[in-house]
Amino acid sequence: MSPIPAAFALPGDIATVTGGYLYDRRLFEGLEGLGHAMRLVPLSPQFPFADAAAMAESLAALADLPADCPVIVDGLAYGALETEGLARVRAPILALVHHPLALESGLPADQAAHLEATERANLRLARHVLVPSPHTSRILIERYDVPPGAITVARPGVQPVRIAPAPTDPPLILSVGILHPRKGHDILIAALGALGDLDWRAVIAGTPWEAGHADALARQIAASPVADRITLAGAVPDERLETLYAEASLFALATRYEGHGLVFDEAILRGLPILSCRTGAVPDTVPQDAGLLVAPDDATAFAGALRLMLTDRARREAAAAAARRAAAALPDWPATARVVSGVLQRLA
Repeated sequence: MSPIPAAFALPGDIATVTGGYLYDRRLFEGLEGLGHAMRLVPLSPQFPFADAAAMAESLAALADLPADCPVIVDGLAYGALETEGLARVRAPILALVHHPLALESGLPADQAAHLEATERANLRLARHVLVPSPHTSRILIERYDVPPGAITVARPGVQPVRIAPAPTDPPLILSVGILHPRKGHDILIAALGALGDLDWRAVIAGTPWEAGHADALARQIAASPVADRITLAGAVPDERLETLYAEASLFALATRYEGHGLVFDEAILRGLPILSCRTGAVPDTVPQDAGLLVAPDDATAFAGALRLMLTDRARREAAAAAARRAAAALPDWPATARVVSGVLQRLA
């Protein structure tokens, strides 16, 4: 069967530096590489909290798509679109849910309830649903009543490593994730404050995302007894991030929730021991012997895990070896695109 034309609708700029947008970008490029004539449909960057004008404009863009053009709609917008307007879209919809919007950290209860109700209603309008992990699939089946047969897991891929590992001395603890409360950088900073007796340095890299959060993290670091050893790097270019991964001895992300977590795959690919939390898709993504997982929101437990990995060289090397073994089984992005291409063909 020949590749069919399709559209990809997402809020804002597809080049935005986050795990979700990276997934979208690699998938878009992969589908083009398989011969699909792909059309990019930009929706309002205000999502998931679009005002009336932005909502109307975004729904109009989707309504303009022809009935024979399947459209992948990123979940950052899909779960928040007005259901009545979405029902008027003629194009077959393939909803891409990285993780349900209502599970974002720090939402007021009424806002979370609204997003859950809207996303539940909108998922009924999708011809099929894409998710990045078995965990997200289970959440949609159990909490959102999506039929199992309506979901396809399209696991994120990885790209080949361009820079050879070159760990630094003292050990570099690397954390990568948008500067948002869900990523738990505040927990990591608090945990590092209890490790002043050990030799290490830490870098937190990630795009500022929630207004004021980067400033709050900077103030927390400034007040830490180990402030001189923690760098809040913010968004960094790809080459700089590659260098940081190569220099790192440990990867640490004290996340409060993940629908998959692309950065864990990146760390595994580089053979890094991983410290994170037993939450969301993390236990499914991080091999049990490739690191340590603790309860979320527990800086004391996170500090204990860091201390163990920093002081027990044999434990650290065993976890690194397990990560390298797991890396061999990680899919590449063309494999992810082939999974989604098959779904598009079925929709057509």
